[in-house]
Amino acid sequence: MLTRGALINIDVPDIKKAEAFYCGVFDLKVTRRIGPDAVELSGLGVPCYLLEKASGTPAFRGGSHPREYSRHWTPVHLDISVTDIHAVHNRVVAAGGHAESGIREAPYGKIVLMSDPFGHGLCLIEQ
Repeated sequence: MLTRGALINIDVPDIKKAEAFYCGVFDLKVTRRIGPDAVELSGLGVPCYLLEKASGTPAFRGGSHPREYSRHWTPVHLDISVTDIHAVHNRVVAAGGHAESGIREAPYGKIVLMSDPFGHGLCLIEQ
């Protein structure tokens, strides 16, 4: 096997605000700090890295689209499995995230579409 697993990287404009959001809402823990602009979090089953990147900087070398932290669509997003969707929904909103749908039933359980304070989409799923 050539792969060792997966990890999550989330670009954010403010590392302290992002750490407070993700640790406070999802009960994640800081595993280690990697300089002043990166932190590793545990608690999702895979390592999650918050990486401070200024708004307006290139998303990748040679790219024409700069980073922006208003709400944006991307085909890749976080689905976070929770035990109490109503409680976590309320925590996301209280911490500055946004509900983008109501909680609804799906064939696999309950789901709600949300975004973090930095414009990244995420779904809460209760199975």
